Amino acid sequence: MNAHSEDARISATLADFALKLRIDDVPSVVRERARHLILDGIGLAFATSTFDYAGVTLAAMRDLGEGKATVFGRSGKLALRDAMLLNGLLVHGLDFDDTHSRGVIHSTASALPCAFGLAEREQTSGADMLAAYVVAMEVSTRVGSVAQSGFHKVGFHPTGLVGAFGCSLAAARLLGLSQGAAMHAQGIVLSMCAGSLEFLEDGAWTKRLHPGWAASSGTTAATLAKHGYIGPEAAYEGRYGLYSLYLANGATPDLSIATAGLGDTWEIEQVALKPIPACHFTHAASDAAIALFREHGLAADAIEKVVVRVPGPVVDVVCEPVANKKHPANSYDAQFSIPYIVATGLLKGRFTLDDLDAAALADPAVLSLTKRVDYEVDTETTFPRHYTGEVIVHTRDGRRLAHREAINRGSADRPMTNDGIVEKFYENALRVVSRERADQVRDAVLGLEQTSVATLADILRQPD
Repeated sequence: MNAHSEDARISATLADFALKLRIDDVPSVVRERARHLILDGIGLAFATSTFDYAGVTLAAMRDLGEGKATVFGRSGKLALRDAMLLNGLLVHGLDFDDTHSRGVIHSTASALPCAFGLAEREQTSGADMLAAYVVAMEVSTRVGSVAQSGFHKVGFHPTGLVGAFGCSLAAARLLGLSQGAAMHAQGIVLSMCAGSLEFLEDGAWTKRLHPGWAASSGTTAATLAKHGYIGPEAAYEGRYGLYSLYLANGATPDLSIATAGLGDTWEIEQVALKPIPACHFTHAASDAAIALFREHGLAADAIEKVVVRVPGPVVDVVCEPVANKKHPANSYDAQFSIPYIVATGLLKGRFTLDDLDAAALADPAVLSLTKRVDYEVDTETTFPRHYTGEVIVHTRDGRRLAHREAINRGSADRPMTNDGIVEKFYENALRVVSRERADQVRDAVLGLEQTSVATLADILRQPD
C-alpha cells in the first residue's frame, strides 16, 4: 500500500469535510433521517436500561466517579467519557440498533454518545449537535466500507474499530480544532481503536462496550490534539495505518471509498434499521422463517430438517461454532444464532425481545428444532449490499417448503419508513417510560434543530 502525499492523505480530506460542513449543506431529507436515527438509538437506550449488564456498567462507571454528563434515562450524571461509554452500551446493548451494510458498522451507537456528550458540555445548539452526528456517521461508514468486510475476517468488530475515527472528527468539530489538529486526532485515535469478536465464542458482554469506547477514544484523541499532541498523519494509508494493521495479508481495501462523494453522497441514506433484535446478518433468514410459519403453521414434530442459506462471509458470525449456535447459553448467543432465530420464527412466527428472556431460551420445542437446523453458503447472495437469507424446510411427510428474502427488510433498498422508526421508538421506550415522557423525547429529537442540547439533556435524564 503506497503512502499518499500529504495533500492527498485521507485524514486531511476527512478533516476538511468535518470542519467545514454547514448543517444547511446537508439535504433536508438527510437531516430528517438523521434525527430519526437518533430517536431510534434513544428508544433502544431506554429499553436496554433494565438489563443486568446495563446496571453493572452503571455501577462500574459510578465507581470511577461522578461528573456533569447526562446518561440516557438516568437522573444521575457521570464524567464525560464514562457517560459516553455507558450511553454507547445502552444504544447498542440489545443489538437492535442501525447498521450501515457496506461498512458493517453500527454507526449511531458511537456517533450519538459522542456528539451528544460533547455538545452538552459545550452548551451548543441542537443544530450543532446534529452536524457533529452527521460528520461521525459519514466518516465512520466510509472508513468501514474501505475494508470491504475484511475486518470481520480477522476478528475485529468494525463498530468499535472504525467508529473511533468518526468520533475523533465529530469531537474535533465541536472542539473547534484546526485542520492540522483534526488530522492529528485521527492519527492519535489509531492507537486507541479496538474491538475483538471473541465474545462470539461464549456470549460475553464485551461487544456492548465497543461503540462507547469508540466515542470516548475519539473524544480523548481530539482533546489531546486540541492541546498540541502530535499524531501520525497517514492514519489510514500508512505502513502501519488502519488498513495495513487490521486487515489480513491479501486483503484489498479500496481507499477511494473513504472520500468518494464526500459532501455530495450521504451514507446516512444507506443505513439500515433493524426490525428484529438480533445480528443484522440473521434478519432475512428470520423473515423467511416467519413467512413459512404464516403460510404453513408447522408444528415442531412435523419438521424433519431445516437448511438455511446464508452469505459466506457471515458464517463465522451466525452459524459457527455449530454447538454454540444450536444451544445458545444466553441472550447474546441467541442473537447471533441462525438455528435459534430460524427455529423461533418457524414455531412462533416472530422474533422479539421477549424471545431473548430466560423462559424463551429454555423452550424445549425451540431447542429441539434448533438441533435440526443446518446451513449452506448462499451462492446467489448480493452481500454486503443485502444480507440475504433463504430457509428450506423438509417435512416428515416428504414436502420441501422454501422461502427466500433477497433483500433484507430495513436495508437501504427496502427501508423502514420514518413513521416506522417512530413506531419502533415507542415499542422500545414504552417498555420503561410513560407515554407522556416518550412524547417529550420524540418531540425534542425530531425538533432537534430548534432545540438546545441542554433542553434535550433535561428531557433524557428526567426520572420516571
